[in-house]
Amino acid sequence: MSLTNQRVAYGQALVDLGRENNDIVVLDADLGSSTMGRMFENEFPQRHIEVGIAEANMTSMSAGLALIGKIPFVNSFAVFASGRAFDQIRQSIAIGNVNVKIVGSSAGLSDFGDGATHQSVEDIAIMRSLPNITVLSPCDPNEAYQATIAAAKHKGPVYLRINRTDFPSVTKADAPFVIGQPVVMKEGSDVAVLATGYMVRLALEAAQSLEGKVSVKVVNIHTIKPLCQEKLLTAIGDCKAVVTAEEHSLIGGLGSAVAEALRGNPLPMEFVGINDVFGRSAHNYEELMEYFGLTSGNIEQAVLKLKVLGITKD
Repeated sequence: MSLTNQRVAYGQALVDLGRENNDIVVLDADLGSSTMGRMFENEFPQRHIEVGIAEANMTSMSAGLALIGKIPFVNSFAVFASGRAFDQIRQSIAIGNVNVKIVGSSAGLSDFGDGATHQSVEDIAIMRSLPNITVLSPCDPNEAYQATIAAAKHKGPVYLRINRTDFPSVTKADAPFVIGQPVVMKEGSDVAVLATGYMVRLALEAAQSLEGKVSVKVVNIHTIKPLCQEKLLTAIGDCKAVVTAEEHSLIGGLGSAVAEALRGNPLPMEFVGINDVFGRSAHNYEELMEYFGLTSGNIEQAVLKLKVLGITKD
């Protein structure tokens, strides 16, 4: 199966899970055609619940379903899934460690045409602040499929971040997805670029462009929380500095999580992300990513900036 869109990969994973487990249920808030919850509805209409534009109620319903043994997947745009239903997530799901899977679709800037109101550049910060919630940010369609399967098997609440845009995978379809395990995508010895989501493919492009100038290791951080210090240090290895790359605000996202995890073993760091501003409308995704400095070139600049510290070879 060749997958080129994370939403479709997620929808297919839901269908496959539904065929294996009758306890899988899916809830949508009037966005099933976009979240791809509709794919599950077409196969299992009796296990799909359309609640309308009522994200808070949908989230509370999912907690009740989980408490009677179901495995609910709750779908909406990431900005609504994490923000509009925050109180219900905190009170009904996180505090009780209830087995609900919250899926934030069209995450980051990928809903390029709808502007700041529909672009979630703070959802990772919101969700990782809540105790008990695992936060997943797969890097491509293949990994989105595997992350969905892993989320279903995980006992406890999960937030899964899904991109809207079409792009090919950089991981293999059968690559194992282990929650909490960073994945080294390219070896290197000077600077480790720790990237998440779509930024992983851009980190790989940057590393290739810098070949012969700087030895860049690329690490896919598909699990933002939990982020184990020991596993992170193992992935970084002998690299002397770190660059983080994320399609999210620099406040409370991957960069913050990495800095917190490394506080006992600090390394020189640079951050590539969104600098404390909201999103905006654009003609296409690439235009918006360039506007906010989320390109392979920006990752290259961050790596090269570390040269002034004398940590990379000439």
